[in-house]
Amino acid sequence: MEARSHKYKVKGQIEKIIWITLFWTLFSVFQFFLGYTTLVDFNFDLSNLNPVTFLKGSIFTGIIAGLLGGSLIVFFWENWLRTKSYGWSMLNIFWSYTVLFLLVYILGDLFSPETQSNNSLIHSHSSTAVWSMLTSLPFILNYFAWLMMVIFSLIALLVNDKYGPGVFVSFLLGKYFHPKREERIFMFLDLRGATTIAEQLGEGRYFNFLKDVFRDATPDILKSKGEIYQYVGDEIVISWKKNTGILNANCLQCFFDIQKRLLDNASYYRENFDGIVPEFKAGLHFGFVMVGEIGVVKRDIAYSGDVLNTAARIQSKCNELGVNILISKNLIVGLGSLPNVFKPREIGEIDLRGKQHSLMLYTV
Repeated sequence: MEARSHKYKVKGQIEKIIWITLFWTLFSVFQFFLGYTTLVDFNFDLSNLNPVTFLKGSIFTGIIAGLLGGSLIVFFWENWLRTKSYGWSMLNIFWSYTVLFLLVYILGDLFSPETQSNNSLIHSHSSTAVWSMLTSLPFILNYFAWLMMVIFSLIALLVNDKYGPGVFVSFLLGKYFHPKREERIFMFLDLRGATTIAEQLGEGRYFNFLKDVFRDATPDILKSKGEIYQYVGDEIVISWKKNTGILNANCLQCFFDIQKRLLDNASYYRENFDGIVPEFKAGLHFGFVMVGEIGVVKRDIAYSGDVLNTAARIQSKCNELGVNILISKNLIVGLGSLPNVFKPREIGEIDLRGKQHSLMLYTV
């Protein structure tokens, strides 16, 4: 499982680098057209310039900048901003970006038309000529333009992680500006014995305990294409669109992958948290909900409907029924033919608090 999770993580990182490379290449091409149209508007003599050659150079520059800069963002800069102080992070991002910019500038210079006429930066053996080029207005403007692209890319990745993959894009596109009715699967994932653990560890250590548990749970949630809707104390609320959650029983596989990962990391938890090994219990339900943007100052995408309340009530029955996972009949029917590894076992008709009618529940 660790190998599969590592493979998924690497795949996600590569996808981020590809998207960064695509947008940075488009930005580089935009810079070319902006500069070229400006020269045309001011009636500069362009008879000796081949715009196609310069366009190819812009595309090459964008690709190289995207691959190198994207790798730095994904593997270093993004992690620095999460784990280090902002002052330390910004200082190191600034100097490493400067080195990257000069490297890309020189590589781009190698393929510029001016290289052939010995007018390029690499042929400027005079330190005065090099300094004059490095302090020129076009160079400085280019430097800050790409710095803004780096900052924008970092912000976009951090905001995307805050809201969850795909949700940030929905915000930008205004997908949920008007409430919509969607068919979704919800899983309420709750930490077993949370109150006892909190009393044993104390506030500070318990908070770090939760951070570690949620950190370990996240890769398998993302691998199952789940969306983290909320963290509520020691509980994670996860949602899937119908087709995504049903595919390969993703919503069920997610729970067991998380449990296995926590068990695989048991030695770490025992060593750092007084012998405690975390374990989750879960309730899953399926149906229609309303989804839309809510709030004025702190906007968010919110779900409402009986499905959420029912899923929470189902999860609350795990202790009473002595199981780790409970699933509504609605979801079992919706999942259809399950992989052989999952063998549903009927629990029976169970009365849920606040519900007028009992609900048939299963476990696997």
